[in-house]
Amino acid sequence: MLARQRQELIIREVDRTGGVRVSDLVHTLGVSDMTVRRDIEVLAAAGLVLKVHGGAAAVIGRSAEEPGFQVKSGLNPGPKSAIARVAAGLIAPGSSIAISAGTTTYAVAHELVNVPNLTVVTNSPRVADLLHTPQREDQTVILTGGVRTPSDALVGPVADAALGSLHVDTLILGVHGIDPVAGLTTPNLIEAATNRALIASARRVIVVADHSKWRVIGLSTFATLDQVDVLVTNAGLDAEARRIVSDQVGQLIVAPPFGDAEDNTDGKVQSS
Repeated sequence: MLARQRQELIIREVDRTGGVRVSDLVHTLGVSDMTVRRDIEVLAAAGLVLKVHGGAAAVIGRSAEEPGFQVKSGLNPGPKSAIARVAAGLIAPGSSIAISAGTTTYAVAHELVNVPNLTVVTNSPRVADLLHTPQREDQTVILTGGVRTPSDALVGPVADAALGSLHVDTLILGVHGIDPVAGLTTPNLIEAATNRALIASARRVIVVADHSKWRVIGLSTFATLDQVDVLVTNAGLDAEARRIVSDQVGQLIVAPPFGDAEDNTDGKVQSS
């Protein structure tokens, strides 16, 4: 198969599914890992796909586009791990927390696995499965129910009704985009309503979002920046963006690169 034919097939698969993994393409095309990666680099350089960790994804640009969980999981894994570690450190044992769906919030859930005595409310089946351990009597996991979105969130009237009767200490909230004017946004109108219900259920709102979410605007706004008590992001957020965010959110925390194991939050906090 010629390089052009391989690349056309990659584009078709990305258009059809939103993203492909290198390992799957190696099997489908019958070529080496290096050949697939080289094809992806050529397509990414031409702006036809987005090169992500372990594969390629569709180029995201329209406000109503909603990439799937697998696609988003390949974006910025290092920053997400750094953010997750810092955000989890803000949760005290014995807390009641809500965790929204998303790849960054899923990373936070990984960090919370060993925190004792948590009550967790989530609209993410993945988070619920990760945290549910039948043998643990000190932990309660409540899955809201609802209709599943492409990004693996449970949303809609069932989810909203469940959240409307609950009151948690802290919400860990993921976002599609953050903008100083548009605020927190999502490409899914129904998910926007469920995110508002999550925010209303919490005494403290912690937003977890890496620098790539800055100035991204989805179809629907579900919160303004001044509704955010804490924003945890990574060092990739530039100085001007940090200044703008610090003026609007309660507290900005910039996580150090993942692997700086002994750093604490001192020196990473910028407060408005």
